[in-house]
Amino acid sequence: MDQPSSPVQPLSMSPSFSPATHAAIAATGLCFSYADRSDVLCDVNLQVHVGDRLGLIGHNGCGKTTLFMTLCGVLPLNAGDIHLLGRLVVPGQFYPEIGLLFQNPNDQLFSASVQDDIAFGPQNMGLTPDEVEQRVQEVLSLTGLSDLASRPPHHLSGGEKQMVAIAGLLAMRPQIVLYDEPTANLDLRARRRLIQFLQHAQETLLIASHDLEFVLEVCDRVILMHEGQIIADGDPAQIMGDQALMEAYGLEKPHSLTHLKHR
Repeated sequence: MDQPSSPVQPLSMSPSFSPATHAAIAATGLCFSYADRSDVLCDVNLQVHVGDRLGLIGHNGCGKTTLFMTLCGVLPLNAGDIHLLGRLVVPGQFYPEIGLLFQNPNDQLFSASVQDDIAFGPQNMGLTPDEVEQRVQEVLSLTGLSDLASRPPHHLSGGEKQMVAIAGLLAMRPQIVLYDEPTANLDLRARRRLIQFLQHAQETLLIASHDLEFVLEVCDRVILMHEGQIIADGDPAQIMGDQALMEAYGLEKPHSLTHLKHR
């Protein structure tokens, strides 16, 4: 596999993992290829502890979205296995423990109103009408969408649609949430609201984003992916503050880290 030639060594390589009963996610030897593209994931090993806030960074096409789709059982692996909270993931099965925010909110929104869209998940989990209503009102308030509750989702702006998709996900109260480019289309106010409630979130978070300043504010760990492999895994400020490492893999050091000494 071709990689940029660089003298930079990864800050910390992924160690060998075995499925851990107390891990939120334990993924071992993950390999995946599409029909027209091989080696999208190449022997990926990843362990995420309960309560972790993990950021995934890397250029477009490096495997972040594919990794998310395999973790929640949407895509079948060519090799490897995944455990969620000690439970083996079988592709095609529903796992309420984990929720996925798609990159495009239009892929998740389909109901006649914002409130109906948010209620859809809890309703299909068998909750009572009172429980569904309580969850809907909670996430409407959390995401700042109360004034839009009766609006059709397809009449909203891109950023508003994104927040509705997030609200629908949170209403199901998953223990693990995978956010794929969550700040896409958000204005500054909505982005700040998202940062604030993710900083206080109780769920285990995995966040794939090109918004590196957002990752710095929310995540306590980051992994750098390139061509389907994990290149570095560790402290966000250390990895993203390493200008040589970031440039070697097609990324830029965040502006807020410019005070850090170049390596």
